[in-house]
Amino acid sequence: MSLRSPLFMITFYVSLLVWVIAGLPVLILPRICMIFFARYWSLYFLWLCRVVGGLDVEIRGRENIPAGPLLVASKHQSVWETFALLSIFSDPCFILKRELTFIPFFGWYLFKLRNVPIDRKAGSRALVKIIRAAHKEIRVGRGRQILFFPEGTRRPPGAPPEYRHGIAQVYSGLDVPCLPIGLNAGLYWPRRSLKLRTGKVIVEILPPIPPGLDRAVFFARMQDEIEQSSNRLLSEGRAALDETTLSH
Repeated sequence: MSLRSPLFMITFYVSLLVWVIAGLPVLILPRICMIFFARYWSLYFLWLCRVVGGLDVEIRGRENIPAGPLLVASKHQSVWETFALLSIFSDPCFILKRELTFIPFFGWYLFKLRNVPIDRKAGSRALVKIIRAAHKEIRVGRGRQILFFPEGTRRPPGAPPEYRHGIAQVYSGLDVPCLPIGLNAGLYWPRRSLKLRTGKVIVEILPPIPPGLDRAVFFARMQDEIEQSSNRLLSEGRAALDETTLSH
């Protein structure tokens, strides 16, 4: 049995604790310092995945990221993308569950970065809060990227999609382009698992969906594009894993 996966997990969690403690002074500095700190953590995380975990990454379609304010809709299969996406965007604002802000120290960082916590039990009231807060961050933050996981939680690779219609209301309320993202991270770091598989995560940044579409039209288009991309990347990843298995 390979020791690579447990070694990565131990290193990951220990180094995360070190970063959290080392970054405490940044909490009293201007927010721009926290943005740089979070970005370097993300780059370190990707380095750790590659060097210790044997998990590389390929990001396709960076040229599709437009300048200015943006709504990002990403497939969510693993804890991997919650850290990795920080390195792609200049000033991301995550729409995240409120419970994460209750974690000691970690919640302070989320607050300092001005992410938007939501109470998923609040229903339509939560959506109103999201739209207001995201609109403020887009306008006041001079073009932030609002990162949204439309399914709300991690889904196993290949599982039937369960997109929530709330993102269509957010899209309509913000009146900015939406950038769909497909990925296959769940093949290599499954949800609720401490086992990491070696290989290469592929992230595909798709062309932006323009603002102003009818909500139903937007929702169907966004889901279709993300699912087509993710399913294609899953097939590509599985073929690579099968090839690696055969070669050994």
